[in-house]
Amino acid sequence: MLRLWRLRRWAATAAILVSGLVAAESAGAEPVVTSLQPSGVQRGTEAVLHVYGARLSDAEALLFYEPGVTVTGVRAVDDQHAEVSVSVAADSTPGLRAFRLRSATGISNLQLVSIGALPEVAEQEPNSEFAHPQAVPLGCTISGVVQNEDVDYFAVSARKGERITVELEGVRLGAPPGDFTFFDPYLAILNAERFELATCDDAPLLRQDSLCAIQAPADGTYIVEVRESAYGGSDLCKYRLHVGAFPRPRAVFPPGGTPGESLQVQWLGDPLDAWTSQVILPTDTGPVAELFAEDAQGIAPSPLRVRVNELAAVVEVEPNNAGDTATRAAAPGALHGIIQEPRDVDYYRFSARQGETYDVRVFARDPLRSPLDSVLSIIRADGAGVIGNDDSGGPDSAFRFTAPEEGEYLVVIHDQLMSGGPEFVYRVELTPVVAALNLSLPERVQYVPMTLSVPRGNRMAMLVSAERVNFGGPLELSMLDLPAGMALHNTAMDPNLSTIPVLVTAAADAPVGGSLVDLVGRCTDPNVAVTGRLRQRTMLVRGQNNVDVWGHDARRLAVAVTQEAPFEIEVVPPRVPIVRDGSMQLKVRARRQEGFQEPIALQLLYHPPGIGSAAATIPGDQPEVTIPLTANSSPGVGQWPVAVLGRARGPSGDIEVSSQLAPLEIAEPFFTLAFEKAAAEQGQTADVVVRIEKHRDFPGAATVQLLGLPAGTTTDPQPLSFTADQTDLVFKVQLAADARAGKYQTLVCSAVVTLEGEPVAHTFGGGELRIDEPLPQAAAAPVPEPPPEPAATEAPPKPPSRLELLRQKKQQQGGGAPASAGS
Repeated sequence: MLRLWRLRRWAATAAILVSGLVAAESAGAEPVVTSLQPSGVQRGTEAVLHVYGARLSDAEALLFYEPGVTVTGVRAVDDQHAEVSVSVAADSTPGLRAFRLRSATGISNLQLVSIGALPEVAEQEPNSEFAHPQAVPLGCTISGVVQNEDVDYFAVSARKGERITVELEGVRLGAPPGDFTFFDPYLAILNAERFELATCDDAPLLRQDSLCAIQAPADGTYIVEVRESAYGGSDLCKYRLHVGAFPRPRAVFPPGGTPGESLQVQWLGDPLDAWTSQVILPTDTGPVAELFAEDAQGIAPSPLRVRVNELAAVVEVEPNNAGDTATRAAAPGALHGIIQEPRDVDYYRFSARQGETYDVRVFARDPLRSPLDSVLSIIRADGAGVIGNDDSGGPDSAFRFTAPEEGEYLVVIHDQLMSGGPEFVYRVELTPVVAALNLSLPERVQYVPMTLSVPRGNRMAMLVSAERVNFGGPLELSMLDLPAGMALHNTAMDPNLSTIPVLVTAAADAPVGGSLVDLVGRCTDPNVAVTGRLRQRTMLVRGQNNVDVWGHDARRLAVAVTQEAPFEIEVVPPRVPIVRDGSMQLKVRARRQEGFQEPIALQLLYHPPGIGSAAATIPGDQPEVTIPLTANSSPGVGQWPVAVLGRARGPSGDIEVSSQLAPLEIAEPFFTLAFEKAAAEQGQTADVVVRIEKHRDFPGAATVQLLGLPAGTTTDPQPLSFTADQTDLVFKVQLAADARAGKYQTLVCSAVVTLEGEPVAHTFGGGELRIDEPLPQAAAAPVPEPPPEPAATEAPPKPPSRLELLRQKKQQQGGGAPASAGS
């Protein structure tokens, strides 16, 4: 009854998650996995996994990224529930296994299942009081849930001196897609008097998860406490609690070696003190190997990680906390050490010739999960600094060192906060600058890693990006172990490209099925021997600001052949180029199964540099549509393969297919059109003069229209034409009397050259038309009145004589007549 109740509770939670997910996103035909019950299986057993989600009615398989789990049967219960029978090998290593569910119509999101070494026990409520814990054996894995403000207590019995180890998987189990629940667990071991013997919130080895381990001080009962660190919780805060006497070291030393090497390692941090054992490092796991601590009491639930490559390594020899006692090393090479106590600083001495260059990197937090926050530097033997770094390698230190002169140099490493302890293990690698190649798949939807589903008889396209490190050159891509009937196309990547589209097709008779395939890139330059593989990160738990808290790194791509789609699309290859500052109508045709009349939404898989496009939809009753393309002034001239994706509603959700890869040529324009400034008054005609600068010959005559005219202005709607020999043309623009005055910089010339019956459109802007108001007319000058007739003139009076003047004077003085001149 308890198991049935738990299954029903998980089913209800899954239904809520599915409804929210479908409401938030446009549902495709691919399945969605939101939860798994149980979330783990004991190795060496068989189990039925209840998978909850959406669109599971045609579930067919689980694709596991890691070995050890075999699917023996799949049964769809309904559209939101599938049962998957699995068998786990007895020698399967403990830990998490990533999987995707494959259905007949697609591939799901990535989820995790835990593989444990101990018998499975279900949490039983009520167990939320310290006085009434759930009794469990010392040697089990408990599957539980922390509800809001919930505290779960478990009681175990142990003898004095016995090891009690408790490791919790919480954050590491992941979260449903689209959910932002962040489970931050807290763990404690207490004695019967409620005295805390060990507590843990975040263990560096387990990131956000918890780990406690003690040596029992006396015979008796011990209580394990599990809760959310802030007393939160929900149905989504599920955990797996490994409780036992198994070993749980927190570090291994030395933290690396060469492939196939038989290495004596020391296990550090276990409550029963350190011990040594012999391990053989693998040859096929790449640069990181996982080691599991194991003794007569069991095996650790999760691994410790070490670096594996061909570098010869030296182990620090204490004391080496000063330059004169530095451990002798060599470059290239690896350095193994421990910052064993607070304020510890480790020195290594090596020789280098002038100009020798090495990439120097610390491996501590990643991948060793060491608590060390490294600070690394290289100094001269006399103490003068050369180069240093704190966090350029992610949480670890990294830089490129070039010896300024021949001589002795010192590598110096310490913790950023000057902390230390027996678990502060590190490895420093000094490697020559070598070529490397990393492949990735750009996401089409943010935080949703790519998978590839191809309907039978159809095709699908995706982008592949290549990061060339310390080399350049052409690449060739391949997919190994593709499902039967599938083929990869467009596999060559030019040296100047870092991303290309590739096309995968499925034959009409390809069997429905899927697999995880290797995507491999190889430099085809015979002088550069470098090969790279895919690295695909899935963020399973995101923190604030979408910080990657926990996730999975896949080295293979999930690929499937799915059921036939009811339509196909094809690009009609253009016979002419699109030119800079030009446009094109890209024609796309659909072939539909009889009776299928759903609209097909179209979009380009990607845009070549400088190219833009608009969305388009092929109506249900139409066979084709055109997608408008535009080119700016500086796209990449040359030929680019483009693919159009078509999406339409199918019986169980949206189905997506791709067109073929069609060649799109981007070319220089045949000519450039430049406007001269034009102006006229309202009610007049303006001459808009356009200068023609030919860049290359073109046949016949080009046609050109003047667009962007302001309101109140018109020109002859018939386009003008010009030949390759013309240097200018003139548009007559009529300005209405009421056209609004002002300066208009909106004129555009749309010119078309016809090649092979198809238009090559050019567009040139920047034209200016100024509309002026007429000047006011001058006022009419008044008519002057005629001058008056001149009066009759008399002869001017005769000037008086001297005698007359004397007489006038005498009279004015009152005297008589003056005497004669002769008196």
